[in-house]
Amino acid sequence: MFTVLMVCLIIMVAVLGLTIATINKGYAYEHKVDPLPQDSPVDYNETDHEEKKAE
Repeated sequence: MFTVLMVCLIIMVAVLGLTIATINKGYAYEHKVDPLPQDSPVDYNETDHEEKKAE
């Protein structure tokens, strides 16, 4: 009975350790996103568009 309890505790500690390691690795991952283009061909301003409709 004692042996079964020890094996269960060892497995539980191993699973907990792997879970914590996986979570830490996930939070440490650096996401890389493509930068936005600096010059766009159309400079669209929504407020200018609304003012033109009102005139």
